[in-house]
Amino acid sequence: MNPQYLTSVKLKRAEVEIPLLIKAGNLIRIPLSLLSIPKYQLLSAAFAVSLLLILPCLAQAPNPEAPSQNWTHFVRIAGHGLNINNVDQIIKSATETHVFGIETDNSLTGYYESFLNPAEKLQAMKVMAEKAHATGNKVFIYTEGLETITDNADQKEHIFFKDHPDWVQRDITGRPAVFGGGDAFWIDEGDEDVWITPYAMEWREIFMERIRQIAATGMDGVFVDIPYWMTHFDGWEDTWASFDNYTLAAFKAASGLNAKTDIRLGDFNDPNFIKWVDFRIRTLTEFMKEVAENGRAANPDFITVAEIYPGIEESAVRVGADVYEMYQVVDVVAHEYSVGGYKSADRQPADWFAFMAGMYSFRAFAEGKASWMLTYSWENHEKIKPAEAMENLMMSQLMAGTNCWDAANHVMSGSNDYEARQRIFQWISEHEKIFYLPRQPIKPVGVYFSQKTRNYFADEFVPAYRGVMYLLLQAHLEFQIVTPRTLRDFSGEVLILPDVKCLDDEELAQLKTFVESGNSLILTGESGAYDYLRQRRAENPLHKMLGIRDGGTKAFFTSGKKFIYHPACFGKTYYEAVKKDFDGVALSGKYEGATFDQLKNDFVREISGDLQFHPAVEVIASPFVSTQISAVNGNPHVFIANFKGLKAKENASQLPEKKVKITFPAEKTGQVYALEFMGAVQKIKATWKDGKLTCLIPEIRRGMVVWCE
Repeated sequence: MNPQYLTSVKLKRAEVEIPLLIKAGNLIRIPLSLLSIPKYQLLSAAFAVSLLLILPCLAQAPNPEAPSQNWTHFVRIAGHGLNINNVDQIIKSATETHVFGIETDNSLTGYYESFLNPAEKLQAMKVMAEKAHATGNKVFIYTEGLETITDNADQKEHIFFKDHPDWVQRDITGRPAVFGGGDAFWIDEGDEDVWITPYAMEWREIFMERIRQIAATGMDGVFVDIPYWMTHFDGWEDTWASFDNYTLAAFKAASGLNAKTDIRLGDFNDPNFIKWVDFRIRTLTEFMKEVAENGRAANPDFITVAEIYPGIEESAVRVGADVYEMYQVVDVVAHEYSVGGYKSADRQPADWFAFMAGMYSFRAFAEGKASWMLTYSWENHEKIKPAEAMENLMMSQLMAGTNCWDAANHVMSGSNDYEARQRIFQWISEHEKIFYLPRQPIKPVGVYFSQKTRNYFADEFVPAYRGVMYLLLQAHLEFQIVTPRTLRDFSGEVLILPDVKCLDDEELAQLKTFVESGNSLILTGESGAYDYLRQRRAENPLHKMLGIRDGGTKAFFTSGKKFIYHPACFGKTYYEAVKKDFDGVALSGKYEGATFDQLKNDFVREISGDLQFHPAVEVIASPFVSTQISAVNGNPHVFIANFKGLKAKENASQLPEKKVKITFPAEKTGQVYALEFMGAVQKIKATWKDGKLTCLIPEIRRGMVVWCE
């Protein structure tokens, strides 16, 4: 089985022994952070001009609809199997290793017996919540979503499928989603594992009652594992399930269609299949919305976390759990995201950029909510030290503004190196505001993530989108990921549409306003050619708006509108060039003359020359470091992750990145600071000229944050 199709919560017996550290730690402090208003004193005319260009973004007021930062933004997570007898042990381990946000697991809804009779597990949660809160910590409980196991089913009269065969998901032939030992590593011999349709309303009522009971124990939240349609076990990947009677009836009521006879399964050219795709995503989103509502009904402060493995790729469409939609209805998404390698020790340098692009996308989808990363660093890699793999993983997550969680093997518990966890988590706790306060745009280049295009044209859109992200990360240009939900508020000067085939009328109207306001649009391929039902329009409205007459020829400004049209997507071209050459030259750090470097330089010349775009913060570094530029607490920051010299399964120690040059718009009295990953804050010498402060960073090993005050 492909590891990416595996779920990750596997503490089904909840009897894991937790190793303890000898050295005691301190109690966790809950940070209370406020975003302050930046203050500037204009000391020169040159600086005044440059500052006026960036102040609208740098000092913009927070979105009044965005959620405020609560404890979920500052977690440092570790997992633990929970029973009534090991609560003190969990508290001790969490305290000693600087864990804030304790995950516990007793699979209340994931086992048929406790699903029906939850009292014992609810009592353990109550005790756990009381003792965690007494130490100033937060604690949440794992439970399964649409999966339930009857343990030792071969020895029992009452098992789930026998009692409720109509509640179970099915493929189009009627085969039930029932599995046994060997079908997944967490299913023991003799157990029965079933996957349930969310439209089995009798089951759903009991499930929601269990959520309310969990919330009433005092737990701070519930962590719902993989609410998916069964399409991720061997032999089920292309079923587009479920075709059980309850789901068929719900789809019929919503669309008037019979999913068994009126759709061409897997055919994206079929409008009826598109309706089935949309219905499946909407169903799971609404299910999680109901989970959150029931939790809050019992406890207004109760948070709901959805664990999801698909990220920005086609798997989101197949399993039906789309994080872009989920972020709208839950408080947090926990991403079991493993692009480029299930363990961080498995990743090549180019894989790391895919990982970074995914995490930055999640932060854009979240719109102010927290993003947790349930990820894995190391597993028996003989040539790599576990601590180094853990540092690379958590460094990358911090630079993306996501929360860290490294578990041992395929489970949620344990650690690959407890001493490393203690050391890293303590360091994060000391510097958490730098990484987790809101990051605001300054003067970004926008790149458009189109959920509908990804849903219907994943194989074409994902490489195009990812390639543009690689370009921006490796060219060290400030970027902002823009979505249909945030397009109206985008205030940058340049927006890139990487083969965004599907646009609706509202998006087209907003793009028209964007261009007519004097901003620049870069579009590629068939951007705008399709509607939201994946139907090709007779005439491309985006081309008509911009005056593009020949879809096969590169086009520039027309009728006062600033745009560049590329018939072929430069994002796809760059993505392929990176796949071909990047990892090889990253071993030495010598990249001049490589195809991807030439393409990157062409891209930079185009936006700086043809579109006259000049960034507010300038970074000169090799393409082997990823950068994000943004304002934190009113000050421009550069978050830098170095992947130079890494080699999958062989080397997790980077070649240092040397002589990184950074230029900030700043007052003459401004000061530059740097925080190296696992280091201390240092002042950096800088020179000021014409409203700009320039510094040279001698060396960056794993990662660093550099900012100007």
